[in-house]
Amino acid sequence: MISNLVKAGLTRRTFLQSSAVTAISAGLPGAAFAADKTIKIGFLAPLTGAVAAWGKPGLDGCQIWAERVNAAGGIKLGDDSYTVELVSYDNEYDPAKARTGATKLIREDGVSFIMMLGGDTWPGVQPVADRTGMLFSTLLPSDLSPDTATLFAPTEVHPIYLVTGVEWLAENRPELKTAVMCAQDDALGLPSVATYLAAFEAAGIEMLDEPLLFDPATTDFAPVVTRLLSKNPDIVCLDTCYSDYVHPIAEQLFQQGFTGQIISATADFYDQMIAKTSKEFMEGFIFQFPDFDDPALNGDNINFEDPNGFYATYNERHPGQWGAVSWEYASIMDLWKAAAEKAGSAAPDAVAAAMKEGGTGNHAFGDAKWWGTELFGIDNALVGDWPVVVIQDGKAVIKGFRSIPDWYDKHGDLLVKHMQAYDQMWDQRS
Repeated sequence: MISNLVKAGLTRRTFLQSSAVTAISAGLPGAAFAADKTIKIGFLAPLTGAVAAWGKPGLDGCQIWAERVNAAGGIKLGDDSYTVELVSYDNEYDPAKARTGATKLIREDGVSFIMMLGGDTWPGVQPVADRTGMLFSTLLPSDLSPDTATLFAPTEVHPIYLVTGVEWLAENRPELKTAVMCAQDDALGLPSVATYLAAFEAAGIEMLDEPLLFDPATTDFAPVVTRLLSKNPDIVCLDTCYSDYVHPIAEQLFQQGFTGQIISATADFYDQMIAKTSKEFMEGFIFQFPDFDDPALNGDNINFEDPNGFYATYNERHPGQWGAVSWEYASIMDLWKAAAEKAGSAAPDAVAAAMKEGGTGNHAFGDAKWWGTELFGIDNALVGDWPVVVIQDGKAVIKGFRSIPDWYDKHGDLLVKHMQAYDQMWDQRS
C-alpha cells in the first residue's frame, strides 16, 4: 500500500522544498547561550510525497516556535538555559524509512524527543521506541495501545474529534437526514470511517451506502464521486482524506452538480478549492482545523501563545501553505517544554512523568485530561474540547468548541461498536 502511495506521484508538491534528510537549527544569531547547552528535538514525518501536507507545514511551524522560545531565553532546566534545535528526517510516510530515521535521530543526532505524524509509519518505529525508551508523539491516537508506553498523543485526538463536527451539523442543519462517505483505505482513513459512522448514528443521520474505500494510489476521482452522488445524499463526508484527495473530490462534486453539505476532517489550502470551484460551492463546508487569526482563539481557554501573531508570521514566511498541522507540532512542543521545565530535565522518562502528572494538561483548546484506556488501552491521549470550523464567505470561521469527553460519555458504545467492525480497536490492531 505504501509503495503504491509513493509511486502514485500525487500533486502536493508546490510547497515541498526540503531534502530527504535536513537538520535545521532554530536558534537566533547572537543568542547568549553556551555552545554545549542545546536540546535537540527530532521531527520524523513525511516532508515529501502525498502525505507531506501533514508533515512539512508542521516543521515550518516548529521553526517559528523554536525561534520564539530561543529569543525569550530558551528552555530553563534548573539554573541553566538551553537553546532548542530541530533535527528533521523525511520518512516519506514509509515504515522502513521511519525506522531508519528514528534510529538516526537517537543514535547520531542525540535528540531528547521525537515528534511524528504516526499512522502507517508507527509500526516501523515502535521497536526502536521499545528498545531505547525514547519519548515519541503522534497526531493519531489510534496508534496507541498498552504496548506503546512511550508514545503520547498530546495535541490532535484523531479521529475522535470528528464527532464534534457531526454533532454541530445535526443541531444546526436538522433538515439534512442522509449521508455518504469515502476514504482512502489506510491507517488514517479506517479509524476515521468508524468514528464518522458512530457520529452519524448518534445524530440520527442515515448512511445510504457502505463507506466507499478507495486505493491510496487513486488519481481519478470522477468515478468515486459519481458513485457517491448516485444515492442522492444530503451530506457527502470526505473522512480524513489527504489534501491530494480532498481537492479533486471537491472539484468533481462541483463539476457533477452537488449542492448539498460537505463535511471533512480537513480543508487544507481551502482557498485553492474555492478557486477551482466557487465561493458559493464551498459555503458551509464543515471541517475541524481553524486559521489562527480567528478571534475565538484569543479567549482565556486557549493555551497557545499569541495565535494571531503566530499565524501572521507563518503566512508571511510560507504564503498559501497554512494547513491542519501548521500549529499542531508547535503545540506539542509547548507541552513538552512545560513538562521538561517542571521536571528540570529533558530526559524522556522525566518529561513523560511530568507531562502526565495530575492526569490533566493544557491542550491548545483548553484544559484536558489524559484519557484513552477504553478506546486505546492506555491513557496517553490528551482529550478535551475541539473546534468546529465552517467556511463562510470564503473564510474559515470557528463556530464553537465542543467537548469530546461529553460526546463519548453519551455515545462511547457506538464508537467502540464501529471501531470493532473495522478492526480498529487496540486489541484488534495489535
